[in-house]
Amino acid sequence: MTFVKITEEPSPYGDLEKKTTRELLEEMHVENGKVIAAVQRVLPQIEELVDRIVPRMRQGGRLFYLGAGTSGRLGVLDASEIPPTFGMSPTCVVGLIAGGDAALRASVEHAEDDAEQGWKDLLQHRINLLDTLVGIAASGTTPYVTGALRAARAHGILTAVITGNPGSPAADLADIPLEVIVGPEYLTGSSRMKSGTGQKLILNMISTAVMIKLGRVKGNRMVHMRLSNRKLVDRGVRMLVEALDISHEQARSLLSLHGSVRQAMERFKENDEMKKRDV
Repeated sequence: MTFVKITEEPSPYGDLEKKTTRELLEEMHVENGKVIAAVQRVLPQIEELVDRIVPRMRQGGRLFYLGAGTSGRLGVLDASEIPPTFGMSPTCVVGLIAGGDAALRASVEHAEDDAEQGWKDLLQHRINLLDTLVGIAASGTTPYVTGALRAARAHGILTAVITGNPGSPAADLADIPLEVIVGPEYLTGSSRMKSGTGQKLILNMISTAVMIKLGRVKGNRMVHMRLSNRKLVDRGVRMLVEALDISHEQARSLLSLHGSVRQAMERFKENDEMKKRDV
């Protein structure tokens, strides 16, 4: 069967330059609505991936995202949010992009065409059997991604890929392919649109579900978040007030003393139990 890149097929919308602003926005909004259904269809595969990542990470394994262009940037973005949101080490979830950090802001010519560099970049981080590699490639053909997937799989590393085309080379190289079929882009070939939106949704789901399963959330609160600015400190204070039924002053003092919402909660409850036993 011939492999067809749906992500490169012509847009069903024509003469875009002749449309009003409202027409453009309405049509893009209709197309964006197709992403949710596409993600829904791969929930079983996302579930399998999360459930296989968690035991690996409990043993010290890491999660690697690897992509080029928009796909790579989205992976780096999701990885960069893990330390402040969940208080994890920045080495826990690692985002790699073809061309290195310079490619985050500007295109690095031909970086994605190097089929060997992805694996070389992973080796710089000493990737091992406890780790998981998630390739991100809307086309499913990006050499930087397919080369890394092939090498990782050959070394027995768990692999997955997020792609916008069914039956792609990247999907064939992954243990768990997440084929998010959103159809042709509104702007022909611009996979930063629907394909990128689907990738962002799935990356958020993977990392958040993994962190919850690893115990980095209490109830629905980010109790391990880093208190790196006033907004986050105020949020932590509110969490403690609601969870422990104490004053804002007490909560702020606890947070200042223990440095995290989780630690403050645990110490408060321990002290409260000790007081009850003494009585």
